[in-house]
Amino acid sequence: MGTLSISEISFAQHDEELEEILVTSTRTRRSFENQPTRVEILGGEEIGEKANMKPGDIRMLLNESTGIYVQQTSATSFNSTIRIQGLDGKYTQLLRDGMPLYGGYSGGLSLLQIAPLDLQQVEVIKGSNSTLFGGGAIAGLVNLVTRGPGSEPENSFMLNATSSKGIDASGFFSRSSGNLGATLFTSYNTSDAYDPADNGFSAIPEFERWTLKPRLFFEGDNSDTTMGFSLVTEDRLGGSMNYIRGSRVLPNYFEDSDTTRISTQLEHVQRLNSGRELVLRNSVSRFERELRIPGASFGGTQTSSFSEVHMLGSNSSMDWVVGANLWTEDFEQDNPLPGLSQDFNSHTFGLFAQSTASLSDRWMLESGLRIDHASAYGSFVLPRISLMYNVADDTTLRIGGGLGYKEPTLFTEESEALQFLNILPFNEDQLDAEQSAGVNVDLNQSFEFSNGVSLNLNALIFYTRVDDPLQLVIQSPDQYAFAQPQDYLDAKGTEINAAWFWNDFKLFFGYTHTDVEEHGPGGTSESRLIPEDRVNTVFVYEREDDFRIGLEAYYFGQQALTDGSRGRDYWIFGLMMEKVVSDDYSVFLNFENFTDTRQTRYEEIYSGTLVNPMFNDIFAPLDGYVINGGIKLRL
Repeated sequence: MGTLSISEISFAQHDEELEEILVTSTRTRRSFENQPTRVEILGGEEIGEKANMKPGDIRMLLNESTGIYVQQTSATSFNSTIRIQGLDGKYTQLLRDGMPLYGGYSGGLSLLQIAPLDLQQVEVIKGSNSTLFGGGAIAGLVNLVTRGPGSEPENSFMLNATSSKGIDASGFFSRSSGNLGATLFTSYNTSDAYDPADNGFSAIPEFERWTLKPRLFFEGDNSDTTMGFSLVTEDRLGGSMNYIRGSRVLPNYFEDSDTTRISTQLEHVQRLNSGRELVLRNSVSRFERELRIPGASFGGTQTSSFSEVHMLGSNSSMDWVVGANLWTEDFEQDNPLPGLSQDFNSHTFGLFAQSTASLSDRWMLESGLRIDHASAYGSFVLPRISLMYNVADDTTLRIGGGLGYKEPTLFTEESEALQFLNILPFNEDQLDAEQSAGVNVDLNQSFEFSNGVSLNLNALIFYTRVDDPLQLVIQSPDQYAFAQPQDYLDAKGTEINAAWFWNDFKLFFGYTHTDVEEHGPGGTSESRLIPEDRVNTVFVYEREDDFRIGLEAYYFGQQALTDGSRGRDYWIFGLMMEKVVSDDYSVFLNFENFTDTRQTRYEEIYSGTLVNPMFNDIFAPLDGYVINGGIKLRL
């Protein structure tokens, strides 16, 4: 289903009482209608619909939103990355309950290892948002907000099977008693290798994943404390179908990845007598991965932590937050070759302050400043500002912008494609942090017509410039090195969202135009693997607590490829349906990509042999037409 921005949601009330939505990413106490920062919310309904289609990961949940493109980076292992407003995934921060858990070495598999079924909502802020969350949020941030215990016990189960030989089973349980509460999310996701093109390589790898996430909640007289733990283990094997099926007689290409992800989360909120709140947060994450290909392997352990203290306050005209946080990251490579050790240790300390003030009945201003000191690349001053003008009761204009930065890192889409092999270690003296400046302008307009018809429109224009972008270049036939050959890259474009409602019918339309260019001594070139134009549209008929059916259509324009050519444009169509049988269970059935759009229908995905393949750029789906269906139980 289409995604509405925060301002659009506020207008979509119809004849029903609007459910209050708390936006956690902005850390203010204002109602969402009065947020100068543009925030997009994927609520429980959208999450539920996409969970019906992809209960094992969040790729579809994000990819079918306007302005967000989930790009597959591996032809055989399914690794993917988030691109917001056309920028590489390394420029997007992925948070869970406001804390970073999915970066660095773990980033390439993060989207595949996050199940959506324990999420309450997903918050997306596009453009630089460095004040509260640090320098990495150049393109934007995605905050995954998890569900807490309700007033009534919950026992929810979901079973799903796919025509691509996948099975998903998950459960969410919650309890509360007095001032104590607890939730538990657990899931099992598995799939056989799947080769719809019959070309000998897996479009979907063979994998088996287990997830366990318990959380405890303590409510005091003037405080709230939440503690959580997460364990995700996975074995993933992609490549030659003969190899995956057990044939070891002849050499074949494969990608074998074993991962273990363990993380903890702690948040304590203390309400002071002055009415202010003191918030303490901490998360620790340990990620182990061993990646093997024929004749080589790369493995290591990433240990990262995030600690923060901040204070919230407000008066009749202003909300404010001040705080400090510390990020640490340590990576130890297993058995590195001489001269190719990628071990590193870094820490970044930051101070931040932000205020949101009503300048008048129609004008509101949000301004913030962050000062970061990074252990390897010095200090950065990051201002940010957002201004909102209520043109009329049904019209709102927002203008926002800010600065950001990104420290050089080994873990990018380019190095992931090389399995991190044969890459020279960083020379910090020869590299600079990437620094950015960006601006977003958007206009919201709502219309109410007779007979219960309403229309909500949102138009956004954006521009982001990144100086000294980091790139992986060929140093010799067998070695690569990170360098900064380009002066800058810039991303500019527009997004249009429309949502139409009439009784039980809903129509969502989104259009994105993106132009990303690299500028350097050799001139200007178009960045690769970014659709210049995208359309997402969904038509839904829904009788609440009874039946839902929806038809989806997504258009992806041509993309520049590495060899200088352009990939063809294409459409993807899907049909989803769900029937609520009783208060205890519902059944669902989906026909995803029923026209079987896939890149292997247009061209070969690789050149060379099954032993030593050279994979082409991935600009279209590889898995093709997939049917899935299942049952949801609530006991």
